[in-house]
Amino acid sequence: MSAKKIIPCLDMKDGKVVKGVNFVDLEDIGSPPQLAKEYSDQGADEITFLDLAASLEQRKTLVGLVSETAKMVTVPLAVGGGVRNIDDMQDILNAGASKVSMNSAAVGSPSLITEAAERFGKKSVIVAIDAKLVGKKWEVITHGGTRSTGLEVVEWARKVEDLGAGEILLTSIDADGVKNGYDIPMTKAVAEAVDIPVTASGGCGKIEDFYEVFDQTKVASALAASVFHYKLFTVKDVKEYLKDKGIQVR
Repeated sequence: MSAKKIIPCLDMKDGKVVKGVNFVDLEDIGSPPQLAKEYSDQGADEITFLDLAASLEQRKTLVGLVSETAKMVTVPLAVGGGVRNIDDMQDILNAGASKVSMNSAAVGSPSLITEAAERFGKKSVIVAIDAKLVGKKWEVITHGGTRSTGLEVVEWARKVEDLGAGEILLTSIDADGVKNGYDIPMTKAVAEAVDIPVTASGGCGKIEDFYEVFDQTKVASALAASVFHYKLFTVKDVKEYLKDKGIQVR
């Protein structure tokens, strides 16, 4: 079994790190470069930087801020939000990111996934999937949680893998910020449907939630925000806890 990764997430709006519940009621947390450095120093395996409003506001990711943040960390930086084309991706990678994440653009133009994988390599291409339960199916939602697509999440996950995505970042909108744990049924279904690494996101509220998602699903990584921002515990604390529980971490 490959070692699991712990990934703090910096959700961005108006140049500040924010956190909300179910993608709304956002609260200002602090400076992206400062928080990124703090988490990097704690032993994070990667940092994820997501510009929440970029797609909704039809603008690019804040590349200058990406550059400032990348200079502060010694681990890979994955960046998403407002990625609309290959040029946007190139700008983000040039600014110091190791990986680029796309969500709305991938749904709108699936061929962009293949183009990006061919241009930058699969390992640099993440497809972010935000999903929620609609009726009896998990539906893919885009544009910062505001736009329904009609796509079923497991089918879409399989398709993005076939198109060349190197990873999937799976966020449960229903669980996001609620702190009741990851959406295990949805996460399990997606992770078992694909062979590429899946990162679980949305809902982590206590240290036990990390163990649960690794123990009950095949995800490669667990992403969290609130628990780190509000200093409930550190990345190092999580890794030591998981080691004690028999989970191999980096």
